[in-house]
Amino acid sequence: MHNRPARWKTLLAFAIIYLVWGSTFLAIRVGVHEVPPFLLAAMRFFVAGLVLYLWTIIRGERSPSARQWIAAFFIAFTIFDLDYGLLFWAEQRVPSGLAAVMLATIPVFMALSEVVLLRTQKLTARLSSALAIGIAGVAVLMSRSVHLGGEPIDPKGAMALIIAALSWSVSSALIRKLPLPESKVMSSGVQMLAGGIWLVLTSAALGEFRGFHPATVSKAAWLSLLYLIVAGSIVGFTAYIWLLHHQSPTKVGTYAYVNPVVAVCLGYFLAGETLGLRTLLGTGFVLLSVIVITTAPAKKPVMALEEAG
Repeated sequence: MHNRPARWKTLLAFAIIYLVWGSTFLAIRVGVHEVPPFLLAAMRFFVAGLVLYLWTIIRGERSPSARQWIAAFFIAFTIFDLDYGLLFWAEQRVPSGLAAVMLATIPVFMALSEVVLLRTQKLTARLSSALAIGIAGVAVLMSRSVHLGGEPIDPKGAMALIIAALSWSVSSALIRKLPLPESKVMSSGVQMLAGGIWLVLTSAALGEFRGFHPATVSKAAWLSLLYLIVAGSIVGFTAYIWLLHHQSPTKVGTYAYVNPVVAVCLGYFLAGETLGLRTLLGTGFVLLSVIVITTAPAKKPVMALEEAG
């Protein structure tokens, strides 16, 4: 642990990962109304990854080896094409706040993968309860048979978000085995850059370029993209890495259950998204599940590219 930094710096860094990362879900929602989803995600991560990569090279770090580039491209497919790509796609159908809540289930799926696939965790009574609560939360948000008022979440959008959360949990397990650069900034920069390339290829394969005319895109959509690149990826990630060097991983990890609350509130106040009993109950169950899982006696945390939105 380094010397204790000024209190204002710590508070500012936490404010960034809480508020900025929580707000990226609304920025995505604004952007995908006018820009095809995989193309929007491609522009965000290619530019942000290139900036981080060039910054680390200018600071004198070595470029990754061929083996590390291959690993980065491999993991970037699961993180960016399957996780972020599907998140951007789903936000055409799902309110931004609920998209954030659905992605908050990532720790639930990570715990499941550790129990079932990796066999690195035992299914304790605490973990079983947390998993059941998390699954109940998703069921409340999706179920058409539970009468809680408000429309249930769009099934295709919900399925895309569940696959996104699953892919993140799988990639978090895989990343422990891959030869990525030791520098967290370099590692995340090349993952974003590789992810941007994957997303461009996916966007092209889906024919998103054919119907896209940049001149018709509004200033609000371009500003949302700029916000995602600068605030969401570059500034947010820098604050996150700085916090990891000055605070405990448990404290830093609290963003996992603050971000969805911020996203739901911003969606309600700024975008007119509904906030009925269904949303409140489903969100409460999911966040309780995440809190129980993430505050359990911890092993060494996974240092993957961790980002919200």
